[in-house]
Amino acid sequence: MGQSLLTRAAQGEQEAFRELTDPYRRELQFHCYRILGSMQDAEDALQETLLSAWRGLSGYEGTASLRAWLYRIATNRCLDALRALGRRSPPAPEPPFAPPEPTRLGEVTWLQPYPDALLEGIIDTAPGPDARYQTRETVELAFVAALQHLPPRQRAVLLLRDVLGFHAAEVADTLETSEDSVKSALRRARVTTERLFPASDRGRAPEPNSPTEHELVRRFADAWMADDIDGVVALLTEDAWFTMPPPPLEYQGRSAIYEYLNWRGGRRHKLIPTRANGQPAFGCYRTDSQTPIAHAVGVLVLTLAGDRVSAITHFVDSSVLGRFGLPRTLPS
Repeated sequence: MGQSLLTRAAQGEQEAFRELTDPYRRELQFHCYRILGSMQDAEDALQETLLSAWRGLSGYEGTASLRAWLYRIATNRCLDALRALGRRSPPAPEPPFAPPEPTRLGEVTWLQPYPDALLEGIIDTAPGPDARYQTRETVELAFVAALQHLPPRQRAVLLLRDVLGFHAAEVADTLETSEDSVKSALRRARVTTERLFPASDRGRAPEPNSPTEHELVRRFADAWMADDIDGVVALLTEDAWFTMPPPPLEYQGRSAIYEYLNWRGGRRHKLIPTRANGQPAFGCYRTDSQTPIAHAVGVLVLTLAGDRVSAITHFVDSSVLGRFGLPRTLPS
């Protein structure tokens, strides 16, 4: 970082500030998403981070790297947002239908998918020396969902230490607390995260865009669009999950998923391939023989394990489609 560039930015030159901060924008936004679970909230937190950095740049002393300084601001803006929103699990929305009895009611109902197009340059970023996770693991929906079960400060500590690899002293400085407090929060966060995102579940997916992934995704899409419930269920692992945030209904196992899909059967869909959280996904559109238009019914994200599907997450909020560059309607 050239001192002249920093000086110009501190003196109020917007172009110099953009040149300083643009290399970090995507990773900062994804950091905010991992803490908040929502793309919209992450975008808002990023803008507040950049505004705070712009206003406070004259006080940046250079004792930490610019990246670390920006992460400090972003983390605290996210914690402020969680406090302001009182972000415990909101009241679960009542589904406008009477489905089969679910396996359980989920606690995390506000989680949204994150487009792979915005992950360019993030997945391959090398974490710091203290990181415990591979970057690709921490992009997955299951990891982001597990984070939402942690109290906000534990969430921040786990991300800063085990995902980004910052030292304990840096994290303590970011959160204005002691290193002992950071270590204690990290121990508790690791216990919860390991329970919800165990090591045995990591690395089970085929390589992205590999022949194995392509074939499995193609077979799933063909079966789903044909309303071939037997064909969909045949592709699942025995302990697969079907979830549909924001409604909290969650079904586990082939029998339970079959019962749910059979109950809602008789519907035909068009699927438009995309990717979310490093996983294969589809924009989902319901067709109607009475109209020439197929209407969006959300985003499907697949979690793969070997040559099977271990989770189907159907985000029924169609407002996220625009972030994937997908339309709200299609020709039927």
